[in-house]
Amino acid sequence: MNSSRVVVSLDFSDAKQALDLTRKLDPENCKLKIGKELFTRAGPGLVEKLVSSNFEIFLDLKYHDIPNTVASACRAAADLGVWMVNVHASGGRAMLEAAGEALDKTPNKPLLIAVTVLTSMSDEDIRELAIMNSVAEQVLLLARLAKSCGLDGVVCSAKEANQLSIELGKSFCLVTPGIRPAGSSNDDQKRIMTPAEAINAGSHYLVIGRPITKAADPLAALNAINAEINSVI
Repeated sequence: MNSSRVVVSLDFSDAKQALDLTRKLDPENCKLKIGKELFTRAGPGLVEKLVSSNFEIFLDLKYHDIPNTVASACRAAADLGVWMVNVHASGGRAMLEAAGEALDKTPNKPLLIAVTVLTSMSDEDIRELAIMNSVAEQVLLLARLAKSCGLDGVVCSAKEANQLSIELGKSFCLVTPGIRPAGSSNDDQKRIMTPAEAINAGSHYLVIGRPITKAADPLAALNAINAEINSVI
């Protein structure tokens, strides 16, 4: 496994766009995230192709269903050779434990992490769902649940990373989207930090899309972010 903390988000609508971008990157200097749109359009074949090119893949499909269905989906993801897979913590204890038990039986077990609260959501957004906790309180509640179920970590905002690191220990893996280098557009993210700020807050892996994928020179953008991270590790 490479040591890079950067997970490049392949937010593309087809395999060609994704492959064109990955040919400009170095699998020793980053990991890759494949989400719902790209996976739906390109399928498992793209995952297997990128794995065979030595990229470590975070399959970001956020499984949330009955326990048996999620367990089967996690096994299928492991069969593709992915490095990490995720589920929604709000699926509850039975679902989380079923996912973990399924992966424990696979020969090349990927990391299993849980989504807490989407980084696009604010306190006002979750109150519309009849959740009276603040975002920070809900994130901590769901992260505690995930850890108690034996998961490796959670997806969270870097703004919650410090508190989660204190509450759940520095070895509990924190994967943070909403990372924007200084001067970048916030786009549709509401809870953001720079790469250095996120690492200092306790994040283990940083999911970064447009600041790299839309850069004139994606490799140079990636290298600059890695250099910023290395300066604070």
